[in-house]
Amino acid sequence: MNPATQSFIQEASEILEGLDVTLLELEASPTDSARIDAVFRALHTLKGSGAMFGFTALSKFLHHFENAFDRIRSGEGTVSADLIQLSLASRDHMERMIARGPDPEAGRPPDAETDALVEKIRRLVETMQPGSAPASDGTPTMRRFVIDFRPSPDAMRNGLRPDLLLAELADLGTADITCLGHHVPALEDLDPTVCHLAWHVVLVTGAGRGEIEEVFLFASDGDLEITELGPVGEPASAPGSASEETPAAPEAAQAAEQVPSKSTSVRVQSHRLDELMDQLGELVIAQARLNRISSDVQDSALAGVAEEIERLVTGLRDATLSIRMLPVELVFGKFRRVVRDLSGELGKQVKLDTRGGETEVDKNVIDSLTEPLVHIIRNAIDHGIESPQERAARGKPEHALVKMQARQSGGEVLISVTDDGAGLDAEAIRARAIERGLLAADQEASDEQLYNLIFEPGFSTAKSLSSVSGRGVGMDAVRRVIEDLRGVVEVKSRPGLGTQVTLRLPLTLAIIDGLLVKVAGVPFVLPLSSVEECVDLPADEKARESGRALLRIRDELVPYVNLDTLFGFDRLDEDDRRIVVSSVDGKRMGLVVDEVVGQHQTVIKPLSIYHRGIEGLSGSTILGDGSVAMILDVTALVKRAQAARRVAA
Repeated sequence: MNPATQSFIQEASEILEGLDVTLLELEASPTDSARIDAVFRALHTLKGSGAMFGFTALSKFLHHFENAFDRIRSGEGTVSADLIQLSLASRDHMERMIARGPDPEAGRPPDAETDALVEKIRRLVETMQPGSAPASDGTPTMRRFVIDFRPSPDAMRNGLRPDLLLAELADLGTADITCLGHHVPALEDLDPTVCHLAWHVVLVTGAGRGEIEEVFLFASDGDLEITELGPVGEPASAPGSASEETPAAPEAAQAAEQVPSKSTSVRVQSHRLDELMDQLGELVIAQARLNRISSDVQDSALAGVAEEIERLVTGLRDATLSIRMLPVELVFGKFRRVVRDLSGELGKQVKLDTRGGETEVDKNVIDSLTEPLVHIIRNAIDHGIESPQERAARGKPEHALVKMQARQSGGEVLISVTDDGAGLDAEAIRARAIERGLLAADQEASDEQLYNLIFEPGFSTAKSLSSVSGRGVGMDAVRRVIEDLRGVVEVKSRPGLGTQVTLRLPLTLAIIDGLLVKVAGVPFVLPLSSVEECVDLPADEKARESGRALLRIRDELVPYVNLDTLFGFDRLDEDDRRIVVSSVDGKRMGLVVDEVVGQHQTVIKPLSIYHRGIEGLSGSTILGDGSVAMILDVTALVKRAQAARRVAA
């Protein structure tokens, strides 16, 4: 498959994702002309580009699909529930057609599924009831655009069909097209696989700039300039007629030569970003070694160079990390369709409310979020949310609500899924746990401990099996994926009011700013984003043997934990111990250390299989002297200390 076809498949997949969202929005607002136009443009773009890149069957199928929305645009039909359902099914079918690749030259044999969908679309179009045209202000304003397009030299070799692009432009209005061939070499020097041509087009159309740009969506590697000359009094008399504003050929040629590339983004394969981050990580480690050597040598010139390199590496790190950051909305958008289809299948009325989609997180985290969130959503709708009859009996609204929310807290991103259903049944979970041998019959367990049992493999309280699992089935996959991302899963539930599942995830999996500390001579790194301040541990606190672990800091009592005691180190007899104050769930907590070394750019390395199960460790890093320091998980450490206190109590 050539690069151009691969690019088409990737772009087409993104268009289909957007089409999914637009169709669901159109279902809520059937008369929204902007969304009707958006659906039509997406179908029109895919149809033309599909034919260009050899997806003939897709293009023919899209012709029927496009026709339905064209009739709605012209007021000959209205958006109905049947149209939305059929459109979503057609969208899924298009996704499968694209996944199987271009059609062979001989074409594909008849496809029963395609034929069945085409027949349904035809019947739906024939039975459409006339409606009012979405455009209520009469004929759209005609505008004149000047378009200069020069394909890249290897565009033809990659399957580009400029004739189809120009035909699409002509479909938008009245086009005056001039081919510029002044770069074509002499015949003896001509390479027939290289594109030497450019085109100058004057287009009078009622379409907007966005629709023109969509025509060239799959030719973004060429030079394109679109200039709007404003509205015109009347369109040109006929397609292909000369325009008074068409520049002379020499001027057009000169303009074509000066056309700058207007592309504002570039596609990069994800593995290249991973390679870049790996190299940057090694650079950060080398820079730490340089700083250490500079400190040992005590040479002012070397110290200046080391400081300058550190500044440059920090800037490069921030720029590289920003490239890898993506909004969580990329994941949230996928679940509107999941909630719609699932609620219909289960006979429940469920609304999805998403918030905080602009929150950004590392692309590797984004790539791994879909699976766990699917399990959480499916279990919430199937097992958590009651039937309409039960909700009515309990005085709840007819439409259940599932909220997906993302927010940043220090160096973490918190993604929560909350439903207003029946909540988790602690007694049912306890009975099932005893039945499976996970809990002794006389063993005491808090509600929080019982809720965490739903993450055990195969654990379920569902009384019958269905196509959608009960809460617990698949939840072990949620915990496994989140723990692989160095994250934590938390569950809160209130009987009769609902359940909230929160995923705590690191902002990035690569490089963080850390605070290097030492405990009993052993180096550790704390994520700097979770550190609020460092204070001295008073002598009377060090001498206290009552077990009290509260320190007054500016009229506020802050609990603290001794890390040497927590990790089982022999305490060193030092006078100047420090407390690193961190924030956990909005509450301040102190961590007692022997020494605060200073800020440290931390390249996160995964833990070995022997250390991954140690609570309170989230990774490791290499220091400037080549030694290894463990990265502490502050949230897990605090929970570990709290659990130890409960046991002691």
